[in-house]
Amino acid sequence: MDKRVQISKSMKWNLGLQIAVPVVLLILGIYHGLMQTIYRSGLISDTSFLGLEYYQGLTLHGVINALVLTTFGGVAIGHYVNAYFLKKEIHPLLNTVSTALMLIGSLMAAWAMLMGKASVLYTFYPPLKAHPLFYLGAALLIVGSWLAYFGWIFLYMEWKKENPGEKVPLAIVGNQANFTIWFFCTLAVAYEVLAMLIPWSLGWKEAINIPLSRTLFWFFGHALVYFWLLPSYILFYTALPRLVGGKLYSDTAGRVVFFLFLIFSIPVGVHHQFSEPTIQQNVKFFQSILTYGVAIPSLLTAFTIAASLEFGGRRPGDKSLFGWMTKLPWFQSDKYLFGYLICGLILFIFGGTTGLVLASYSLNSVMHNTAFLPGHFHMTVGGPVFLALLGFGIYMISNITNKPVRFKRMLTIVPYLWVIGISIFSSGLMWGGLIGEPRRTNLGLSYLNPDNPLFRADWVPTTMMALFGGIIMTLAFVFYIIPFFATLLAPATEPDGITYPETDVIHEERKIAIFHTFKPWVALMIVLIFLAYIPALYQSMKNTGKKAVPVNPDGTIETFDGDIPKDLVDQHIKDIQPVEE
Repeated sequence: MDKRVQISKSMKWNLGLQIAVPVVLLILGIYHGLMQTIYRSGLISDTSFLGLEYYQGLTLHGVINALVLTTFGGVAIGHYVNAYFLKKEIHPLLNTVSTALMLIGSLMAAWAMLMGKASVLYTFYPPLKAHPLFYLGAALLIVGSWLAYFGWIFLYMEWKKENPGEKVPLAIVGNQANFTIWFFCTLAVAYEVLAMLIPWSLGWKEAINIPLSRTLFWFFGHALVYFWLLPSYILFYTALPRLVGGKLYSDTAGRVVFFLFLIFSIPVGVHHQFSEPTIQQNVKFFQSILTYGVAIPSLLTAFTIAASLEFGGRRPGDKSLFGWMTKLPWFQSDKYLFGYLICGLILFIFGGTTGLVLASYSLNSVMHNTAFLPGHFHMTVGGPVFLALLGFGIYMISNITNKPVRFKRMLTIVPYLWVIGISIFSSGLMWGGLIGEPRRTNLGLSYLNPDNPLFRADWVPTTMMALFGGIIMTLAFVFYIIPFFATLLAPATEPDGITYPETDVIHEERKIAIFHTFKPWVALMIVLIFLAYIPALYQSMKNTGKKAVPVNPDGTIETFDGDIPKDLVDQHIKDIQPVEE
């Protein structure tokens, strides 16, 4: 029987908010994801639906799903594993302030987006300009997550002092590595938001360095992918083998993986700027090499977790090559969490492979602004990240409220239905990208409108395929929120205390000192960041080109006396006017 660890009422309340609030917001995020597929299929040939515009919905979808859900989810899992494995909690006041800042920040940004004042996508690239509360809300969300991380550092140091010579639990190593990545990468976007975007949005600055703002964003933006991913990796290593009745093949491999992510995650962000003319080719080449390095911890994980699953699935005397796979608890409702984790792993195989394609400088230049990129993106974020957060989210809710999970059979179907939906959806996007279908574009206004001279009949099958997949994904989410809220509202009948499907290792390995300390890895991470980003930042500040015309979410253009020449503004307005037949 799993051991139970007691946690405080304050921790329960904060965890409950950190799990439930993003799930509520996710209803809005998933709805707008479905609407994107409807717009792009041509079923809607308009700029808006039910009072919400296309790019307004696209921004809501990206910010809620990719930033709010993942930040709240990462913090919640961090609190949970620290409470379970270290038997320690951060100070209740610090936890409450952290949760409050994240919640207030999310609501501020949500208000700006819903009011149509922040239709700038989740990358919030200038010269698109959002309301100051959008940027301030994003900053508060980040600062709130920092407070949780600072609290965990003290817990980590306190535990090591109390347990000299003992191995730090693998889940704690993974969590500390993840939030160390998060803290360092968010320093850049915090500077961009606080020192550049907010003063610009308030009108205190007439113009900003746009290449620099993009470089600062991607310093954060690609490392963000691994911040999304590492909570899933923690569960893959410390929970998944136990769910199949197995053991972890190598604890050391897990530590190596987390430290490799620590050093490689941040320095590779410039590969999102391969089309940026201000950054030179030598910098981009170095970024490609580093990007391929990030594949190493994923490959190590594939082999380690596969061996761990085989150990659990193979019965004594079983000599078949793949027969052990049929023994895994694929549809066992009492092990519903297995489905969420294994389906995420399966999707990540395809997400990671297509990511390596985009890491190539030449291939990226062909695919970057096509639908291929969101096809890849959804395989990674919508695969292991999203499914792990959903599966473990309801597991945590059940534990902190002492309530049994309701409608387990329905809950068990969700990840498999999601895999079907996202496989169809992403295949449609990537197929469309291969034949030139653009991303981010409201295709229903032009290319998928039969009455438009730009109509592309060859994009009809790809966009309809994405629509069909999106409908299945939405249905899967509906099947999830029913058990989630039924569990949340059910009476408490379970014993008090939290549990965790803690995995044992097959054998104890010799302790290697370098894999039990963060200091050399953080130092190496900082060195690589300097090598990768000093040239990129220098080139971004030096080769700025002409100042861009600021554009508001409603499409109006701002000008400043003596800043942007009138003829440039007139030409810009002429360029964006529709062509008359």
